[in-house]
Amino acid sequence: MKTHLNTLFVTLEGAYLKKDGAAIEVRHEGESKLRVPLHNLDGIVSFGWDNTASAALMAACHEHGVALSFLSPYGKFLASSYGGVSGNILLRREQYRRAEQESLALAIAQNMISAKLHNCRTILQRSLRDHPPKNQQHKEELKISVHYLAERLRAAQSAASLDSLRGIEGDTAARYWSTFRHLITLEGTTFLMKGRSKRPPLDPTNALLSFLYALLAHDCRSACESCGLDPQSGFLHQPRPGRASLALDLMEEFRPMLADRLALSLINRRQISAADFETQASGATSLREDSRKLILQAWQEKKQDTLTHPFLGEKLTLGLLPHIQARLLARHLRGDQDDYPAFLYK
Repeated sequence: MKTHLNTLFVTLEGAYLKKDGAAIEVRHEGESKLRVPLHNLDGIVSFGWDNTASAALMAACHEHGVALSFLSPYGKFLASSYGGVSGNILLRREQYRRAEQESLALAIAQNMISAKLHNCRTILQRSLRDHPPKNQQHKEELKISVHYLAERLRAAQSAASLDSLRGIEGDTAARYWSTFRHLITLEGTTFLMKGRSKRPPLDPTNALLSFLYALLAHDCRSACESCGLDPQSGFLHQPRPGRASLALDLMEEFRPMLADRLALSLINRRQISAADFETQASGATSLREDSRKLILQAWQEKKQDTLTHPFLGEKLTLGLLPHIQARLLARHLRGDQDDYPAFLYK
């Protein structure tokens, strides 16, 4: 259990949340684990299949304007309790207004894409420092890509339109993926990739990345839902029926350090092999059912790693990052912060 941004995150499976005077009490197996005054909170997010809350607490949360959300242990959004009237209509109206005005949408999208490029560059820099390729040509290519990403980062920060920003992001992604293969230290051709292929993935590495990105998108969508944002209305990704555009926007910052690094660890540490994948006659490659369970377990373990948030200066688990960033975005949209502080990996 941890409090960030005036939001209480309850991660204890089987927790019972109840009202205790003017406070919320978290109980587990008959014992009181935590007590927090409601007036100190803006939201409560409870992770767990069996977590429950009393009706009295739900009413008190409504009275104090505290959003109460329930998610599965894996971060899937289940439900929220807002009382009779939700103040989120004001937040969503502002979200839609910003999304419709390109200059306003661009300011938020620039921060998100700038953070993505910074984080991609950090991944390459760390690899050069800690595990430099033995092949000198590959090492030089990585150095060139590091400098290229620095240049494109500056270009992204001064982009004049969303189309220009999308072009910068696309060009940079192509360069990133052209050298990403050099970060794979495992010998052999099983995980050799020529570039990023998505629909469908054409090799095991791309299949693994696509699966991890799906998990990340799922967590980002739940983060948007739990703080009252509309996951369908984004600033960078164009709206499309059935597309969680804001979740796709939000996940850009986390792709390199959550999904890409985990993929590299699984491959380089020989935790997965060619036997974990199957290839169809069309060339499409996918993870086998049992292998997906292995990846899911690794994903959940990865989310338990901790770091100090560069903006908040607080220690938190990686799994809470999408929720923290979604709430920082909501604060910006409500006018509580001048800018959206995208996540920068250090």
